[in-house]
Amino acid sequence: MEIKSEINGHAIPGSASTEPMVEKIAKKSFREKLMEFLRKNLLVIMTVSGVLVGVGLGMVVRNMNLTRAQMTYFAFPGEMLLRMLKMIILPLVVCSLVSGAASLDTRSLGKLGGIAVGYFLVTTLIASGIGVALAFIIKPGVGAGALNTNSLGLESVSNNKETADSFLDLARNLFPANLVAAAFSSYATDYRMVAVGNDTNGTTLYQKVPFGTETDGMNILGLVLFAMVFGVALRKLGDEGEELIRFFNAFNEATMVLVSWIMWYIPFGIMFLVGSKIVEMVDVVLLVTSLGKYIFASILGHIIHGGIILPLIYFGFTRKNPFSFLSGLITPFTTAFATCSSSATLPSMIKCVEENNGVDKRISRFILPIGATVNMDGAAIFQCIAAVFIAQLNNVELNAGQILTILVTATASSVGAAGIPAGGIITIAIILEAIGLPTNDLSLMLAVDWIVDRTTTVVNVEGDALGAGILHHINQQEMQQQQHHEEELAEVRVEAVANIQAEEETSPLVNHQTKALGATPEAIESVL
Repeated sequence: MEIKSEINGHAIPGSASTEPMVEKIAKKSFREKLMEFLRKNLLVIMTVSGVLVGVGLGMVVRNMNLTRAQMTYFAFPGEMLLRMLKMIILPLVVCSLVSGAASLDTRSLGKLGGIAVGYFLVTTLIASGIGVALAFIIKPGVGAGALNTNSLGLESVSNNKETADSFLDLARNLFPANLVAAAFSSYATDYRMVAVGNDTNGTTLYQKVPFGTETDGMNILGLVLFAMVFGVALRKLGDEGEELIRFFNAFNEATMVLVSWIMWYIPFGIMFLVGSKIVEMVDVVLLVTSLGKYIFASILGHIIHGGIILPLIYFGFTRKNPFSFLSGLITPFTTAFATCSSSATLPSMIKCVEENNGVDKRISRFILPIGATVNMDGAAIFQCIAAVFIAQLNNVELNAGQILTILVTATASSVGAAGIPAGGIITIAIILEAIGLPTNDLSLMLAVDWIVDRTTTVVNVEGDALGAGILHHINQQEMQQQQHHEEELAEVRVEAVANIQAEEETSPLVNHQTKALGATPEAIESVL
């Protein structure tokens, strides 16, 4: 029975007639939820769509037989994206590290820095181990002895730098002689042949003498170290350094605003980056059939390390679901996949880690620029596989000492690997020199580097992000413990004050005086 009441001649429906209204509200709320989801994840959806559309666009344009000049024009929007991301790296790295280091107290900075270095070293060493193990299990170079640079029509890549000089250059770049020059060039050793005399037959003797040169490319390692130490120095100044710290904080926030604007161009730029790569491919079938086992071993290593090892390490520290953490980072992962550059991914990674995963700004802006420079898990995997692959290609049996050298050299040299496309190829040359293998076959790695480098960069930036998540968790725990300790101290102080007051009220002197007066303490208190 429907219940109705009349107010001013209008019937008010009862419960039966309100059901359609409830359904409408439910439908509206679902639509609102859908719109809210799309609004929150619009950039992610657009970025992933950009990759897919780029693949389709590349396949279509590939059949149009473009000239080299036309290919350059086609790749222009993607080139603009890379230029924007590289433009923002210098102010982002310097300002974020200065403000991050200045905002943490020296004790926390030392502890978090130590944990970060330990995390980076251990994960890179594990990655190197996975690479060597997979190379020996899959054996990508066995049976490929006939394969060489000429058979694929590739240009040879040479590297004559001594291993010792490679590591000395790494140390020199940590302390750039000119900070302004470090923004666009880095130190590199070259060699010249110098006459040192004649032998007994009168033939002139020459020696290879190293000398320093400047190569194009930002010395990110030196800038990172300087910015970090400068931030610590500003904090030590106390009140005098506050104004400069505020300046760097404001500069950093303004840079992040620029990053948020650039991120809306990423889907469009990525579409042409991916499309132009597909158009530029020469003979993919020949490359994949020749180097398929090498590509498979590298990508499998990245899947194992990025999908199992790193999430397990994160879970071990935080006891939280690592995949819910990673789900908020789809945009930077897609950017990493398209650009093949850890440094170019840094702006979007900082923004997404802070906004989607709630990582403390002091932690993210301190650890992520360092991670983008020194943490190269994905690179360590493919470099180790490449070294063993070239050994198998040349029918060289590696002994235990050489395998250990590969592991240590890959872990150490990945610190200095440039966070740019194909930056790891030079590092492979260092490993090959260390174990005494020829570097003639490096061009084979370069031929398929555009495939392998995509998953390499994704694993590199994933390691950085999970490291930031772990440090954030450790920092939160310490802050909670400190707060709990302060609360306990406050309680102890209150109890101490209460005890003192109680002792004063019941002190022997007061009791003695009351007894002498022949009255009770309550009576004296009432009189007073």
